[in-house]
Amino acid sequence: MDSCTKDERFVSAINELFNEKIPFNRVLGLKVESISYERVRASIQMRSELMGHYKRGMLHGGVISSVLDVTGGLSAFMGVQQKIPSEILETRLERFGRVSTIDLRVDFLRPGIGKWFVATAYTLRTGNKVAVTRIELNNDQDDLIAVGTGSYVVA
Repeated sequence: MDSCTKDERFVSAINELFNEKIPFNRVLGLKVESISYERVRASIQMRSELMGHYKRGMLHGGVISSVLDVTGGLSAFMGVQQKIPSEILETRLERFGRVSTIDLRVDFLRPGIGKWFVATAYTLRTGNKVAVTRIELNNDQDDLIAVGTGSYVVA
């Protein structure tokens, strides 16, 4: 099997894992929009359960932080995967369970108002044990709502 087919199977497995098998992602309604070794995009639809300010209809700050963290973690995972593409699929997927957050800094730039939101993450540095990512959250008007920098264990 060539590497292109292996990568397609790997990306498909990650999409299923992220979208269907992680209960918290389902609670958030988080869905992977696109995934590569260089960049990850995930989205959520606004729902009343995710509001932090009911009169203004704003996305809760904890939801924003969670979306940034989860998307940053997936980006860190993909960054380390780029270093080990020859491992078998099951071994690569096992590493997903080892990714954990060391630190997350979130800067809230605008109120989280919108019909949907997209988080885009990329790695700033991927080492053998730690990866650092940058994450941006935009609303449906392409307003930058929040940015984050996350550090993750990837060993």
